[in-house]
Amino acid sequence: MTDPKPAGATGATGATTVLASGDHFIAPQLFVDALRAAAPGAELAFRTQTTPWPHTPFGPVGNVKEASGTEDELLEALGDAEIALVQMAPFTDRVIREAPHLKLIAVARGGPVNVDVEAATRAGIPVTFTPGRNAAAAAEFALGLMLAALRRIPASDAELKKGTWRGDYYAIENAGIELDGTTVGLVGYGAIGSIVARVLRAFGSRVLVADPYTDPAKAAADGVELVALDDLLRRSSVVSLHARVTPETRHMLHADNLKLLPKGAVLVNSARGELMDYAPLPALLESGHLGALALDVYDVEPPPASWPLHAAPNVITTPHLAGATRQTADRAAAITAAQAAAHLRGERPEYVVNPQTLDGGR
Repeated sequence: MTDPKPAGATGATGATTVLASGDHFIAPQLFVDALRAAAPGAELAFRTQTTPWPHTPFGPVGNVKEASGTEDELLEALGDAEIALVQMAPFTDRVIREAPHLKLIAVARGGPVNVDVEAATRAGIPVTFTPGRNAAAAAEFALGLMLAALRRIPASDAELKKGTWRGDYYAIENAGIELDGTTVGLVGYGAIGSIVARVLRAFGSRVLVADPYTDPAKAAADGVELVALDDLLRRSSVVSLHARVTPETRHMLHADNLKLLPKGAVLVNSARGELMDYAPLPALLESGHLGALALDVYDVEPPPASWPLHAAPNVITTPHLAGATRQTADRAAAITAAQAAAHLRGERPEYVVNPQTLDGGR
């Protein structure tokens, strides 16, 4: 929805009009305060918008994915704004074509999936993003999922609340395993994977990494072993996904290579649902080949009531919460505002997905 009044709009001659398009995680005022702090003395007139996420799930809007709100609402909110600080609003081809004043789209996400970057590039509009905004939060959450799956924490909690004391979990055939001394494979070694590896090594785990873009010297310095994906799957008792979705990583785990996992392995995905083919997972769990599965992301979000994994054994599910911390919201707003502040000073923003627009853009 569009907020009824611009926040802090002064109408002063020469002021730059900025849209702060937030939601119920990163509030518009967080953007406003962050930009004022990052660009002290700048003449700014703010317009604000609040989209319904996360109370309403994000999804495709126009020709972009993972967006919230409508094109019409966004166009009304934009008005004559030159800069947009945005979290989920849909900057589709249509919106970009119908916003002739717009000169910068600063997105408070690790990837600007709510922006038609090609349309922005054609229009000469730089699009910035916020790498690492939720790295600490997502890393901690992935580790929490690992521990929960390895030690049956959710299942035993649920049973005890129903009045069942699961002492049989102490029986050797049901007992969990420790991270200390266990081989853990990380698929993807960016900001999140690097933090996960550091903590795992503190636990005493042996850490394998599959990421063709990782510098072998960095892997060696970090104390992790860089291996091919199939080798990682064969050797890892726990596998955790931390890659971005690209044409080459979509369904990188599938029926054939999942069979390479050791019997009883634990699989964790808190990155993106598209990284895995979910279809073979129920059978792998039923057979015991896969010992446990911990998911924060899905092939369809939210998964339907008829989703086969709801009935499969040893599955932990959470509703895409890995990045949901207050620090993530603050950090995302600050990084986003820093990109806009650089633009206001006539400097090159640090994180731009279409740098060709920085020379000769709008």
